[in-house]
Parts: sequence; structure tokens; C-alpha cells
Amino acid sequence: MSLFVSRRIMIAGAAASAAGLAAPAIFRPVLAQGLEPTLSMRGGANNYRPGAPIVERIGKGGFWMTGTVRRAGDGAPIRDARIQIWAHTTEGYENDPQSHGATLTDANGAFQMDMPQIVPAFGQPHGHLAYDAEFDGASFKTVFLRPVMSSASNTSLEAHFVLSEA
Repeated sequence: MSLFVSRRIMIAGAAASAAGLAAPAIFRPVLAQGLEPTLSMRGGANNYRPGAPIVERIGKGGFWMTGTVRRAGDGAPIRDARIQIWAHTTEGYENDPQSHGATLTDANGAFQMDMPQIVPAFGQPHGHLAYDAEFDGASFKTVFLRPVMSSASNTSLEAHFVLSEA
């Protein structure tokens, strides 16, 4: 086999792997069994409000908090997981009730929340997200996240949960 042909096969294999096509569907769960659960982050539970209402948006919006919720081990998406979101924004502080809201994941385990622009608190622009098992009625462990933005001018932030069985 020529070097040119070998190189084309390697490139095609890498592209297929990135697209999730390298292994037949029957083998994909076996390959994903090592997906580790997300650990709660230090400071993630600061100003958490148990039972914050499910809302369409927080405040006037303009900033997007997005992410996914998957099951540890096989990586299956978790539908209807309740994710609470709060932050220090242009419209309020982390501890203000109007700065909190919750949303549910869709069939693909994805969530999104339109909220006011996050601004730095204690020198860092960051958000807070929580999956609280007590308010979700599911059998997964509670996880609190506190992702920090790379720049205060970012207009979106992603956070991903991998939940383990309780």
C-alpha cells in the first residue's frame, strides 16, 4: 500500500471516529462505559436556592447558558433533568431570588437558559449550575458546578453534567 493511500485511510478513520461512526452501534455502549461522573466543584453551591422555579428565562436575557446532562458509564442523555442556574449579572447578584431559575433537559439531554450578561464577582466572571436530586425525583447524585468564563465579554457559557446513580 502506498504512503498516499495509507494516509487517506488514516484521515478517513479519524474523521469517522470523530463523527462516532468508527464502531458499529452495537459496540458504542461498551466503548462509553468509562465515562466518569462529574464531581461537584468547590464554591458551586454558594447561594443555591432549593426549589428555584422553572422559568423560560432569567431577567431580560441576552446571555446563553447551555449544556448537557448524561449518565455516567454509558453516556446516555438524561431527559427532563432539572438544572438550576444562577449568577452575578447585570441585573442582580448571585443571592437575589430573581437571579435564579431552573430549566429541564430535552430528549437529547441538552438544556439552555437565556439570562442577563454574567459579570465578574470576586474578580471572576462565572456561573453556577446545579443538578439537585432531591428536587428532581431521580436516582442520581447531586452535582454543583461553578464554571469560570475565559472573558467577561463572552455572551455564552457551557457546562456539562455526567451524573452517577445515587
